[in-house]
Order: sequence, then structure tokens, then C-alpha cells
Amino acid sequence: MSTVSTEERILSVLEEDAQASCGEIAERADVSKPTVRKYIDRLEERGVIVGYSAEVDPKKLSSQSIAMVGMDVDSGRYVEATRDLKSLDEVQALYTSSGDHMLMAEVRAGDGDELGDVISEKLLGVDGVTAAHPSFLQERLK
Repeated sequence: MSTVSTEERILSVLEEDAQASCGEIAERADVSKPTVRKYIDRLEERGVIVGYSAEVDPKKLSSQSIAMVGMDVDSGRYVEATRDLKSLDEVQALYTSSGDHMLMAEVRAGDGDELGDVISEKLLGVDGVTAAHPSFLQERLK
């Protein structure tokens, strides 16, 4: 028997293919379909699974540009700044970071110029954001 827990096996399948059916997950995780449903329900209730998404190759998007933006935030405005950043439609995902920047945001806009405007006007316009360092995504390799 595997030393990897049922939960970990189910999550591994979902992370690899968020569109996998319960039957596919059950087969690949070596459990029954009712077990898959029970674990997924429990993982969603606990907030472990927070959503399902499609992975996008930025180079193939003709109508969007994507950047990962590292941001520095004044510690006294951190809570308010993160709340304001999460409310921006252009911010698809927002992460805390232990790297060079306090926050990392996936930001999308119609084209490079619009993306630059979002960064300079909206992100840097949030009270408490002291710096924004974008990396424009060009091609998905994996």
C-alpha cells in the first residue's frame, strides 16, 4: 500500500488535471468514486481547494498580456493594501511571498500598454504599495 495519503493522491490528480472526472480521479488515485467525492467536498469545505482554473499560455493570447508583479508594501498599510489589491479586476491572483517582494500578483490586461497603465496607475495607486516590479510573461514552457 502506498505511503502517500488518499488526500494527497486525490490532490495530485486534481493539480495535474483540474478537469478530471471523479471516475478518472478514482482510477488514478486508486480509490472509489464515492471516496473521491467525499474527499473533494471535505477539501473544499476546509478551504484547501479554493477553486479550479485553466492554465493559459500567454503567447497564444491575442487579446491579453500577463505579468507577474512583485510588490513591496508599507507594513502599516499591509492589510488595507492587500484588500484593495484583491478587489482589482485585473489582479487574477495575489500571493504573499518570502522572496524579493512581500506580494506577487498575476495581472492581466488587453495589451502591454494597458498592462503598464494598470501597474503604474492602479497597483501603484493603492495606498501602501511602495514599489511594483513586473515580469511580463511571454511563453509557457510547462
